[in-house]
Amino acid sequence: MNNYQYNRRNFLKAAGLVGAGLSTAQSSLFNLRNIGAVAGQKAASAGEYKALVCLYLGGGSDSFNMLVPRGVSEYAEYAVTRSNLALAQDQLLPISPINVGGIEYGLHPMMTNIQQFFNQGKACMISNIGSLVQPVTKSDFYNETAPLPLGLFSHSDQMNQWQTASPSVRLIKGWAGRISDLLYDVNTNANISMNVSFAGTNVFQSSNGKIEFSVNNNGAIGLSGYGDTYNYRPQRSTAIDELLAHPYNDPFKDSYKDIFRTSIDSNLKFNQAIDKVPDFNSFFTDDYLSNNFKMAAKIMAAREELGFTKQIFYIDIGGWDTHDSLLEDQDYLIMLIDRALGEFHAAIDELGLTDNVVTFTMSEFGRTLTSNGNGTDHAWGGNVMAIGGPVKGNSIYGTYPSLVLDNDLDIGGGVLIPTLSNDLYFSELALWLGVPASELNTIFPNLSNFYTPGSSQAPIGFLNI
Repeated sequence: MNNYQYNRRNFLKAAGLVGAGLSTAQSSLFNLRNIGAVAGQKAASAGEYKALVCLYLGGGSDSFNMLVPRGVSEYAEYAVTRSNLALAQDQLLPISPINVGGIEYGLHPMMTNIQQFFNQGKACMISNIGSLVQPVTKSDFYNETAPLPLGLFSHSDQMNQWQTASPSVRLIKGWAGRISDLLYDVNTNANISMNVSFAGTNVFQSSNGKIEFSVNNNGAIGLSGYGDTYNYRPQRSTAIDELLAHPYNDPFKDSYKDIFRTSIDSNLKFNQAIDKVPDFNSFFTDDYLSNNFKMAAKIMAAREELGFTKQIFYIDIGGWDTHDSLLEDQDYLIMLIDRALGEFHAAIDELGLTDNVVTFTMSEFGRTLTSNGNGTDHAWGGNVMAIGGPVKGNSIYGTYPSLVLDNDLDIGGGVLIPTLSNDLYFSELALWLGVPASELNTIFPNLSNFYTPGSSQAPIGFLNI
């Protein structure tokens, strides 16, 4: 090995280590890249395409107006606690989950597609879930006898915990990023990350290896104007090509040049593959969220040409911090996500990928059961949902809590202690994607407080694994 090769290699290693951050907990996860090839071979043994699609509801979703008890006595408790924010009982979309002992529930009136998926056995709800260090009781909370997540009720901290699966340490690398480090060798295309983001750089997909691949409604986001054939842009593209073809004696410059060249080439290849995808028979509304889901479906349609066996997509929609105008804002936001999810999964069915894709929701926390006048404030436990052929649907997992104020989980003002850790949610999604059970504790360092990897029981049981 000559001196140039040695210096270049060390530069790349150093760059990777800087990106890993200074946190001890995070640095230990750098070893995922060393075991990724072996784990990837295990996960990809069947060669089956699988994709996770994360829909992040930014701001903290008031999810106890998304899943509502519909029985006479249970609804009466809900109506008293929620007061002016309670949805009308006769407007709830009825669902009859098969695993809750005959208790009746309803969905928000705007969740028509999700109601259909639920009744078809393709969607489930997971109730009173949140970030936890370990199981906590009301007594533990008040007497400070159990550790609590950092920055409880804080947007930034709780978002970080949902995206990193680290309630005790603030990290800059996410659990989707750690999965991509582990399963790096599953996909045959080494130049495009298995993590695809519609929200630019994000913690959830940040890793020690390939950075997330940023896209928008039109395809991959590349160098502005490169390859265009009008005005002065052909000359600028030629100049860039000449700069990238030039050999540099400085290893830093040469390495940066190679990374830049690979990025441009990957961008062009990606968009060329997407352009070949025929239009869907399924209809997509021309709005921001639906167009994001449409592009996600097109990327899945091009999976073979792009060399993808496993993928994780990240799509976010803000506006859920409803301190005011909750009912009006929820009507609009839930309509948007319900419509987009209905259109997306129709396209997935058209692609023959019904059993290969799971869409799941996350939000930094639930909101208070009580009204602050016209909205709700930051809380803790909430509800999430999962949609797709692999979902054991028509069910509510976890324990739907009592909505009576001052119950055993209410720590004040309708703030509910979660009874289900989000670590369990994440780990089951990871197992379905192909992460070996033996590596779950590496991906999710807090998991052992709630679950033993390798157990004959799934962490929650909402997916066919």
